[in-house]
Amino acid sequence: MEELRTNDYLKSIVVNLPESPGVYQYLNSEGVIIYVGKAKNLKRRVSSYFNREHEPGKTRVLVSKIADIRYIVVKTEEDALLLENNLIKKYKPRYNVLLKDDKTYPSICVENGYFPRVFKTRKIVRDGSTYYGPYSHIQSMNVVLDLIKHLYPLRTCHLKLTPENIRAGKFNVCLEYHIKNCAGPCIGQQSQEEYMRNIAEIKDILKGDAQSVAKMLYQRMMDLSAEMRFEEAQAVKEKYMLIENFRSRSEVVSSTLHNIDVFAIEEDQDRQSAFINYLHVTNGTINQAFTFEYKKRLNETKEELLALGIVEMRDRYQSHSREIIVPFLPDVELNDVTFTIPQRGDKKTLLELSILNVKQYKADRLKEAEKLNPEQRTTRLLKEIQDTLHLDRLPIRIECFDNSNIQGADPVAGCVVFVKGKPSKQDYRKYNIKTVEGPDDYASMQEVVRRRYTRAIEENAPLPDLLITDGGKGQMSAVKEVMDELGLSIPIAGLAKDGKHRTSELLFGFPPQTVGMKQGSPLFLLLTRIQDEVHRFAITFHRDKRSKRQIASELDSVKGIGEKSKTALLKTFKSVKRIREASLEDLAAVVGEAKAKALKAYFAETKNKSE
Repeated sequence: MEELRTNDYLKSIVVNLPESPGVYQYLNSEGVIIYVGKAKNLKRRVSSYFNREHEPGKTRVLVSKIADIRYIVVKTEEDALLLENNLIKKYKPRYNVLLKDDKTYPSICVENGYFPRVFKTRKIVRDGSTYYGPYSHIQSMNVVLDLIKHLYPLRTCHLKLTPENIRAGKFNVCLEYHIKNCAGPCIGQQSQEEYMRNIAEIKDILKGDAQSVAKMLYQRMMDLSAEMRFEEAQAVKEKYMLIENFRSRSEVVSSTLHNIDVFAIEEDQDRQSAFINYLHVTNGTINQAFTFEYKKRLNETKEELLALGIVEMRDRYQSHSREIIVPFLPDVELNDVTFTIPQRGDKKTLLELSILNVKQYKADRLKEAEKLNPEQRTTRLLKEIQDTLHLDRLPIRIECFDNSNIQGADPVAGCVVFVKGKPSKQDYRKYNIKTVEGPDDYASMQEVVRRRYTRAIEENAPLPDLLITDGGKGQMSAVKEVMDELGLSIPIAGLAKDGKHRTSELLFGFPPQTVGMKQGSPLFLLLTRIQDEVHRFAITFHRDKRSKRQIASELDSVKGIGEKSKTALLKTFKSVKRIREASLEDLAAVVGEAKAKALKAYFAETKNKSE
């Protein structure tokens, strides 16, 4: 009854919602905000949650917990985005994407004062000071600070430098003045006008406009040279060279690109997180770079997540760029802003740089997670196999077969089993080929597969999620015939090797097709390991069988020498040749005098026959 009243209450709210841009909030029965969303049309968007049946998952759970709806009407979709972003950060609703950004990165502060200091800080104080950053790459920030230090003599002290205190002579110069890092404004050696000119140039550099500062220094240098003031011109030239060197290291594209934002996005393997990279470009120089992670809550699309990231970064860095470079159009419209999807040229170079950064960040986070949870790496690899081969289920159990013989002699086969990406050696099996004569690999493979899975069916043993043959299309077809005969629908793949006996390609489907696999990738290395393991297992069994047959031809013919005596002799003398050459006493010490005499008599007889 309570549920019916709640449904009627929600329907009455939805029916009366305005058809205008805004932000809506869902609350649970305790009055807690559990979701915040934005919409171009509030009525249409909120109605979509209630007028259709949702697939099982987080959205259905969210809808079941909604007990109340609030909304705020705004003028534009851009206003809705900004408000949504602020409300999510304020309330942290359970079903909204979670911004995984718990680090406080440092910024560069240009102090608000009579003689401002310039320093790095992690604390933002709203006192009129200007902040540049935050810098996620600390080394980049230190390079800029080092450049400023070499270009301009700035004070680093905390003295209260007011005109009254300086005129009263309250201060004395410190070591920084004597080593020429400071020009002595505390004792009136540097005017406030000259100091503030330096600060203005520093602000240009921090905004990424080092080019205009370089042009100004170059002009000053030329003017001083024309006036024959060569020493002063040399001092300005040294500053000019410093800033040009800085520009050459930080400039990544044409300096014609100015005041542009760049965004790239990557989802993780299970699509539960998204990583977004942000670059801000001024005069061809990247002066802001930041990568962060969103934890999904309701299977949000890449377009929705990119829109959230754009609003978050532009708000955080106070960017007013009129152009945004993106890999695809996000689910957002911004006033007086153009979205560009570049196909070539300098803008394409910038987008590729942003994509490179976000992929590297994703790889680093993946490595961190796998160190904490090694099973996560295995699950990711198995998921990659499942996605690559379009399997119905995760290939938890993989079985692989290989034959081994020399021109049909001593034919054997081996089966190795990998469970959750690791060898399960207790499940390995060796097979002597019984029904095939001569070197027929296809028939041998069919015999082994038929024997293994006939027995598995009879004993109700676990069947593999994926069967791999060590061979090409012929082996796969041979195995497929047996599977059809037994009525099994186990997916079959083939691993082929190149002329140097190295894993070269993965085959799947009927007719078999080559599946693209990047050499050196974790997936390639896992499949190579499986192939190498089955080959090692089969060939070792073949060698053991051949060795036993060769030994049997010598010692099994000796009357009175059984299996135990044979094992003891080989363990002591290591080979039949050494047994043949051993003395009667040495043989007797191992198997007794009677068996020793029988051995000596046998070897003497075989020697006479050969002569």
